[in-house]
Amino acid sequence: MTGVTRGIEEGATETREDGTRVLHYLLRFPQPVENVWKAVATPEGLRAWLAEAEVFEPRLGGEVTLRGLGSGRITAWDVERIAEYTVEGRGRIRFHLEPTRPSGTTVRFTHESPRDEDPGWRRRFEGLMSAP
Repeated sequence: MTGVTRGIEEGATETREDGTRVLHYLLRFPQPVENVWKAVATPEGLRAWLAEAEVFEPRLGGEVTLRGLGSGRITAWDVERIAEYTVEGRGRIRFHLEPTRPSGTTVRFTHESPRDEDPGWRRRFEGLMSAP
């Protein structure tokens, strides 16, 4: 673990044999799963901290276009549990939500990317933590 900031824990970063870079974060929210799900898996929620969802089909295989980030597909979808987006040229981002007691949520976040650069997730997550 390389750093902890207000419920944001940066985990290990690994590089696979094929060059894919994998980033891990653990996010802790005092809000219930339903609220966190809305922030990471709805157009309104994503707009508040990540990007405008110009196209968003909330289902497995659904299309997603995030302004400034690109277009892709929803590659895993289990309502209030897992939202995974694969965006062309940016890789795959996955949010795995787990309820915590008494009414909070832990999110295990993974980003698999063909790029060896910092996509600014810590800054984005700080925005997510303060999003309405």
